[in-house]
Amino acid sequence: MTRRERDPLVVGRVIGDVLDSFTKSINLTISYNDREVNNACKLKPSQFVIEPQVDIGGDDLQAFHTLVMVDPDAPSPSDPNLREYLLW
Repeated sequence: MTRRERDPLVVGRVIGDVLDSFTKSINLTISYNDREVNNACKLKPSQFVIEPQVDIGGDDLQAFHTLVMVDPDAPSPSDPNLREYLLW
C-alpha cells in the first residue's frame, strides 16, 4: 500500500468526494484548547465550542489561502449526504 493510499484524507474520501487531489505546499496547524487537530482526529462537539487557533506556515506574505472546515462523514459514514456542509 502506498503512502498516498494510507493518507487519512484519501481513506476518508475527503480527497475525491469533497476535494480534488492536491500537493501540500505549506504547513497548517489547527488547535482547540491547545490540542492539535490532525487528519482523522475525532473530537466531541464540546471540545470545539470556541474558535480554533489556526497557524498557516510559509514565508510569502503575498500568498492567500482558503481554509474550509467540513465533516466528510456527516451525518454518518454510511450516509454522508451532508459531507460538504460548510461548518465555518
